[in-house]
Amino acid sequence: MFGGLSMLGTGTSLEYTLEQWSKPASNSEEEKCENALRMIKKAIGNSQDLSKFTIKFIPQGSYHNNTNVRLNSDVDIAIKLTDTFYANYPEGTTKSDFGNSSSEYTFEKYRQSIEQALIATFGSASITFGDKSIKIRSNTYRVDADAVPCFEHRRYNKDGTYITGTEFRTRSLNEKVINFPEQHYENGVRKNNITNRKYKRIVRILKRLRNKMKDEGYEVDNIPSFLIECLVWNVPNHYLNTGSHSNDLKGSLTYLIQNTSGYDLCKEWGEVSELLYLFRSKYSYTEVNKFLREAYNFVF
Repeated sequence: MFGGLSMLGTGTSLEYTLEQWSKPASNSEEEKCENALRMIKKAIGNSQDLSKFTIKFIPQGSYHNNTNVRLNSDVDIAIKLTDTFYANYPEGTTKSDFGNSSSEYTFEKYRQSIEQALIATFGSASITFGDKSIKIRSNTYRVDADAVPCFEHRRYNKDGTYITGTEFRTRSLNEKVINFPEQHYENGVRKNNITNRKYKRIVRILKRLRNKMKDEGYEVDNIPSFLIECLVWNVPNHYLNTGSHSNDLKGSLTYLIQNTSGYDLCKEWGEVSELLYLFRSKYSYTEVNKFLREAYNFVF
């Protein structure tokens, strides 16, 4: 029991509660999610300004990764331009070493063209410009959607091969944001299969636990869903398939608490993509450790 309380009411066993929490949100909104994605693709396809470019649509976020826990899911899609790209070159090399040259086409221009295309399809009343994404409000036909304009990101190796991701600049401070959503998705599916689908179940449990704690007054806004996926990603697989959800959760939290108690213990941890470090710039291991200890005490 959670301090004598349960989301499903007093008298409900912990294992039963966690079993319910491990399930995906209802898929009754799936058609509306697909409608939103389809309309975004159609909007970009109708744009004369963008017709000359090669654009790749990359679904991302909790809905695509099947870790969503809200009844009314929203969708998140990266709209990646591949003709112009940002690059990260090996130390001691430059773009000329790889046959690349500077482009006059800016990310700001690309984002403006995406915005105009979405407004033309959805109407300005349905569009809000966020710092990282263009937010499209829902209606009876579609769910809320976050469209993220981005350039291709290339991480070059010395032999000229490269890993691709996404890169964009924030609207307010022009900060660089690099992600690898396709590798995130592939690695998450692989770990989920290896752990007999327990990986994503524990992710959903921990997300719902965070939401329950927020309802009870805990400060957990600094623990986003993406971070929770990454934390469980770093839990060794044998902790995630013990036979019961309560043992899986207890073992996972114990491991995470112990290994976020000092920076040296978790400084090599990666995001689910395993292409970016988790605690070297984006998140605070001390804040994470505090949340994990509170979460453990909240349940056990």
